[in-house]
Amino acid sequence: MFVATLVASGSMGQGDIDDAVERLRNAGCQPGEAAWLDVDKAADIFFDVDPVAARAALTDVGDKLDVIVQPLEGREKKLLIADMDSTMITVECIDELADYAGIKPQIAEITERAMRGELDFAGALHERVALLKGLADSAIDQCREERVVIMGGAKALVRTMKARGATTLLVSGGFTRFTGPVAEEIGFDANVANVLEISDGTMLGTVTTPIVDAARKRAELEAAIAGGIDRALTLAVGDGANDIPMIEGAGLGVAYHAKPKTRAAAAAEIVHGDLSVLLYAQGIASADWVN
Repeated sequence: MFVATLVASGSMGQGDIDDAVERLRNAGCQPGEAAWLDVDKAADIFFDVDPVAARAALTDVGDKLDVIVQPLEGREKKLLIADMDSTMITVECIDELADYAGIKPQIAEITERAMRGELDFAGALHERVALLKGLADSAIDQCREERVVIMGGAKALVRTMKARGATTLLVSGGFTRFTGPVAEEIGFDANVANVLEISDGTMLGTVTTPIVDAARKRAELEAAIAGGIDRALTLAVGDGANDIPMIEGAGLGVAYHAKPKTRAAAAAEIVHGDLSVLLYAQGIASADWVN
């Protein structure tokens, strides 16, 4: 059996559920019962066959509804592996850091192209970091304190999953000077990111190697699975092209307000809501969230 979880960014009504059920019926998915998770906010529709057809049928259902389609068995996950920039936080840290060097537009353009998969990630990272050479080390902490904002739903997602026995890992192509404090604030068990090289209080324009790239993100997922977590019980979420391998390898891979290539690769996506959609997707109503 499968479940389609509908989550409204605002609110939805019984008519939205009825419309979704009818779409599933017309697609041959053999829908059964529907149940509210939170009235007017999130609901489950259970069906018997063809999740691919179900996802296609529900793509544009309702007004600003996110839909997650997956097997009912194993919907509650035991591992969360998540990207940081533009996923767990609202900004791209390297772009904001570049603003302190007066070159944000130049670096932001490279970031955007790299996240869209138009540039080699490693080359783009080295190019951007090189442009920051000479920037004061103190700018890193200042940037984090002034610019980094935690994404809506991030704390509830991580803390609720941990309280229910899941492992949570933050993996970023960004920098440890950001991921460490962010992981601690949100509540992640661990974090992995690149290390900026600094000497005499200034950035050298380099990072230690090997870098955290798409392959490393996938490797962190595979290591967790090798450590005993069933792949079906893993959840990966990110927005950029460098998140695609881990998204493809997870039991549920989710593109979050993502770039086109990432959306195309993911089995599920969040377009309208925040990260709390991923709690509803696991069948967890708001009354059971840890805030």
